[in-house]
Amino acid sequence: MRTLRGFRRLFRLVAFGLVAAAIATELSKPESERTWHGRVVGVVPYDFRPPSWQRIRDAYWNPESDQLFSDRVFGVGWAVNLYKAKTLMEDVFGKLMGTRESLSIRMGTRGSEHKPDVATIPE
Repeated sequence: MRTLRGFRRLFRLVAFGLVAAAIATELSKPESERTWHGRVVGVVPYDFRPPSWQRIRDAYWNPESDQLFSDRVFGVGWAVNLYKAKTLMEDVFGKLMGTRESLSIRMGTRGSEHKPDVATIPE
């Protein structure tokens, strides 16, 4: 339990440090050159611009992108492209089940219940 608490503290400290570094990066630029988006340490993306619906859609549901992780819409870090995650899970499911087709959770349709055959006894 103590190790998990230490990991959480370390994670918060790193996240706070990245946010502080991103803000410091922007404030170190002349005011006319501040874009409020870019990369910290050359790797971690940041974006402090107000989010737009198009950027939200592109980050979290983008069928045209092959990347699982995209730049976050607001803040520091990455977002998960849920469309790509869905297709990856469908592929894994298809390989595990031996089929490429996605199966519906609801197998039957209304009115198609199986009715047992009734045997008639000859007289």
